[in-house]
Amino acid sequence: MASGKLDGKVAIVTGSDSGMGQAIAREFAREGADVAITWFEDEAGAQATAEAVRQLGRTAMVTQLDVRDPAAVAKLFTSVEPELGVPFILVNDAGIDSVGKEVAEMTVEEWEDRFRTNVHGPFYACQQFIRARRKAGGGGKIINITSVHEDIPRAGAAGYCASKGALRNLTRCLSLELAKDKINVNNIAPGMIATPMNQEAVDDPEVMKEQVQSIPWKRAGEPWEIAKLALYLASSDSDYASGQTFVLDGGLMMNQGQGA
Repeated sequence: MASGKLDGKVAIVTGSDSGMGQAIAREFAREGADVAITWFEDEAGAQATAEAVRQLGRTAMVTQLDVRDPAAVAKLFTSVEPELGVPFILVNDAGIDSVGKEVAEMTVEEWEDRFRTNVHGPFYACQQFIRARRKAGGGGKIINITSVHEDIPRAGAAGYCASKGALRNLTRCLSLELAKDKINVNNIAPGMIATPMNQEAVDDPEVMKEQVQSIPWKRAGEPWEIAKLALYLASSDSDYASGQTFVLDGGLMMNQGQGA
């Protein structure tokens, strides 16, 4: 049952056309927030998110966004305020996975694209959000979606792992810079979640069964589980938490040293 923890708040959730971002947008609306939804390729998914938000009685706006473009990010923030109000919550969910190549085989463009999407994009959004919140007198919540791979290396995924590690440290630096503004900045680091990023396992039970063997709980997480954690971090319940990574992975990280 909804408790109105985000009543009257405005949230921007990048990459909210599917998966975790979509679940977060819905959860925020259920708890009283109006939501700016962004998409890069899946407009239909973004419109489905917006419809869910509206069915929950909240206002939604939908914008195509390439987070790699600082001008596009600035334009998003300029458009949100007159339509929804000054954003109080920013969720940087938009991101891309690895290309599955070892470093020696990776192109410069493939390497740079991971950083431009997974690090530069959140940097641009955080800049705009901080400026907006300072004009409004401070306060606010930034939630960056990283990954267990901010810590766990993975062969063939150097660009992804390195970019998520960089985003974690951006979060930490921001938590120090923004304490005076009473803006909380935290990470959610998911393990394996049943989203389009793991579509092969979502579609094939045998692939899923094989891939969850290293997870103590022997299952993938669900997007709604990430959304519930995001709600905590977006609400006043988390006012004393900042600069932290909240891992939700079914015990995966705890299992990495077993069998050594």
